[in-house]
Amino acid sequence: MPDPLLRVSNLVKNFPVGNALLAGSRDEVHAVDGISFEIGAGETLGLVGESGCGKSTTGRCVLRLIEPTSGEVWLDGRCVSWMNVRDLGAVRRDMQIIFQDPYASLNPRMTVGAIIGEALTIHHLTKTRGEYEDRVVELLQLVGLNADHLRRYPHEFSGGQRQRIGIARALAVSPKLIVCDEPVSALDVSIQAQIVNLLADLQDEFGLAYLFIAHDLAVVQHISTRVAVMYLGRIVELAAAEELYRKPRHPYTEALLSAVPTPDPTVRKERIRLEGDIPNPIRPPSGCHFHTRCPIRQLPLCGTVRPELKQTADGHFVACHLRS
Repeated sequence: MPDPLLRVSNLVKNFPVGNALLAGSRDEVHAVDGISFEIGAGETLGLVGESGCGKSTTGRCVLRLIEPTSGEVWLDGRCVSWMNVRDLGAVRRDMQIIFQDPYASLNPRMTVGAIIGEALTIHHLTKTRGEYEDRVVELLQLVGLNADHLRRYPHEFSGGQRQRIGIARALAVSPKLIVCDEPVSALDVSIQAQIVNLLADLQDEFGLAYLFIAHDLAVVQHISTRVAVMYLGRIVELAAAEELYRKPRHPYTEALLSAVPTPDPTVRKERIRLEGDIPNPIRPPSGCHFHTRCPIRQLPLCGTVRPELKQTADGHFVACHLRS
């Protein structure tokens, strides 16, 4: 097997809360709790789970937009986690991000040309003004926009058009990996399909790898090569997309998939309703984080021993004491 483009090993991110001087000890939110995964060149790994499970924090730690508490991130054979600022700046050409909110992620004071071309200037990728403008126009056309949009401002565009601008900005430096942080969740359903199809076409054309973060399982199924399911900071299942949707093994994954609407009204499926609420990430449950809501839990095993993410079949991994 070829070496993966991205390798994440035992990634942890805790956020301190409260005031240590007043409380005597500072609590921490365990946003990402020791996860590991790999992404190959040209592959899409979908990362799904409920809001607050740590998906977006994972993506930002991979890019070092926020600093991880511990663990390592390797990109194309280079350890990103411990790079100094100068070396990290050079690596940023190879990894970019598309943000969730197309309204907040674009500077309203900059023209579209300046937004897309900023990275060209930072990384010295063009030599003349003409070359700079030609490259920006090329990027606009790649994402389905017109050359005359170059000198317009973000407020003149719709949400879908703004997200296309964000995609063009990410493509400007010819990256190898793009973190897509819920890139369609703020868009109308009809526009979502256009953006997902655009991302798939760009991946085919340029061999891009995506970490595709989302909570919409139907969108993830459409674009992903493999899917990782997160719950309360941990990956509980990871498998090829077709395999995971056809035969989920973890009870949490089963519950998520049971809630996905079926387009055929004649097909009936039983909805799995989880009891209780998501536990407090400041004080997550011991053992398996999911055991407080799991319909098949067995105590004391599930409440005391943390299940490891183990391979149960070819390419299918699950973190559950009772499923194999």
